Amino acid sequence: MSVMVEASALEVKEWLDQDQAILIDVREHQELAQFAISGALHNPMSSFDFDSVPSETDKKLVFVCAHGVRSRQVGQYLIQENRVPAAYNLTGGVAAWAQAGLR
Repeated sequence: MSVMVEASALEVKEWLDQDQAILIDVREHQELAQFAISGALHNPMSSFDFDSVPSETDKKLVFVCAHGVRSRQVGQYLIQENRVPAAYNLTGGVAAWAQAGLR
């Protein structure tokens, strides 16, 4: 069953540290200049490249944006179109990541 799951910044950080997740940042180019999470793949929502989303992976696909709205939309769309079996949304986006004191 395909599902979209919310995940906290601390959960996502732990997954990344354990090499269990791929983080995909769907914010626009100008937003990255303000704050970027190290190691995140950049795939802006306005020109989203569906073919660049890893499909054959055992890692969690975590989507992130500024506050978690656009990333949830992208993840849900990928699930609806059967492009991924599951997707994770970084709840609160990079704002929550920064608020948790993460870099």
